Amino acid sequence: GGALEVRSILKQMGCQAKVIVGEAQTLLYASRNINPAQVRVFGIKNTIPVAALPGQQTVELVTKLRQVFPQFVPGDNVLKTSLDNIGAIFHPALTVLNAARIESTRGEFQFYMEGVTPSVAHVLEAMDEERIAVAAALGIRAMSAREWLYMAYDAAGKTLFEAMRNNHGYKGINAPSLVDHRYLWEDVSMSLVPIVSLGNHLQVATPTIGNIIHLASLMNQTDYLSAGRTIEKMGLAGLSVAEIRRLALEGDSR
Repeated sequence: GGALEVRSILKQMGCQAKVIVGEAQTLLYASRNINPAQVRVFGIKNTIPVAALPGQQTVELVTKLRQVFPQFVPGDNVLKTSLDNIGAIFHPALTVLNAARIESTRGEFQFYMEGVTPSVAHVLEAMDEERIAVAAALGIRAMSAREWLYMAYDAAGKTLFEAMRNNHGYKGINAPSLVDHRYLWEDVSMSLVPIVSLGNHLQVATPTIGNIIHLASLMNQTDYLSAGRTIEKMGLAGLSVAEIRRLALEGDSR
C-alpha cells in the first residue's frame, strides 16, 4: 500500500504534477549492514515485480529501471506488489515467536535457519492463507510464500518449513538484536496493518495476522493498528472493489 499512500498524500497536498509512483514487491538484496560503511549481501533475488501508479505506466517505469536493475519485471498492479510482500509474513511472526531468544542472546542465532521450526512455520502458513484470501477478495491471485521463495531464490520444499530451510540466501543471516526493530515497527505497521484493514473492509477474517499485530503492539508498547497504514491513509475508505481496482489502474478513483 506504499504507492497508494504516497499518491493519497500528494493528492491531499494539492500536487498538480503528473507523478508516476513506483513500487517494488520487495528489496532486491538479502543483506545486512556490518558497519556504517559496509553491507554484506547474502543473496540477490532472481526476479522482483514492480508496478506503477497509475498501472497503465508500469511498462514505461520498468523499462527505465531495468537499465540498472535487470531483475525488475512488470507487476500486475500496486495492489498485487503490496499483497505479495512476503516479508510481511516472515519478519513480524519470526520476531514475535522468537522474542525470548532474541532478547536473551541479542540476536546471536540464525533468524531463518534456527528461528523457523515446523510449529513456527504453521503460524506463517496461517498468516499466508489470510493474506491470499484478502487478495482474492480484490480479484487478485497472490502467490504463496512457497511460490515466492522459488521465484526469488529457487528454494523449494514440500512444506514452507522445508522451502525456507532450503533457501541458501537466508543462511548466515542473524536475528535482530532487539525486538524494537524494523521487523515490527515497519513490517507490522506498513505491511500487516494494511492486510487487516483491507480484510475488515472486504469482510475477510484475518485472526492470525491480527494476533501477531496485537502481540507486537504489546511487546513494543505501540498501537500499530492506529499508527499503521490503514485504508483511510491509502485513500481507499468507502471504495468498492471495482473502484479500488480502477484506482490501481488509472491512479484516480473519480
